[in-house]
Amino acid sequence: MEARTNIDIKNFLPHREPMLMANVTPYLDETSVETCFKVEASCIFVKNGYLSETGLIENAAQTCATIVGQSFFDDKDKDGNKNKVVGYISAVKKVEVFALPKVGDTITTKGELISRYDNEAFSSCTIASETFRNGELIVACTLNFLIHEV
Repeated sequence: MEARTNIDIKNFLPHREPMLMANVTPYLDETSVETCFKVEASCIFVKNGYLSETGLIENAAQTCATIVGQSFFDDKDKDGNKNKVVGYISAVKKVEVFALPKVGDTITTKGELISRYDNEAFSSCTIASETFRNGELIVACTLNFLIHEV
C-alpha cells in the first residue's frame, strides 16, 4: 500500500465530533502516521484552558489506531460513509506527559507500529506515539489495541 497524504482521518476511525481528536492527517502509511490537532475551547477534554491528560491520550489513541484501522476500509470510500470498525485500547503500556497544551495550541502526534497480529475476528497491535507542541515533546506513550469490524 502506498503512503497517503493529507487524508481525512474520519475515513479510518469511527470517531466523530465531539470525540474526534485530529483535524489534519498529513501522512499515513502501513506502519506510521502523523496527525495535527488544534486545541479549541469547545473540546470536551479541555479543563481550565488546557487539554487534559485524558485528551492527550485520546489524541494519541486515535492517531495510532488509523495505522491498523485503514486496512478495514475500502479505498473507494473517500468520505468514510461505510465506516464499520471499532477499536479499543486493550492496554496502556506507558504514558509520560511532560506538558499540557493550552487552548489555541496545535499539537502534532506521530505513531509507529511496533507489532501487529491479525486473525479473522480482529487485529491486535502495539503502537508507540509521541506528541509535540512547537517541536517540544509533550507526550510519549505505548498503547495496545484491539480493532475489529462490526
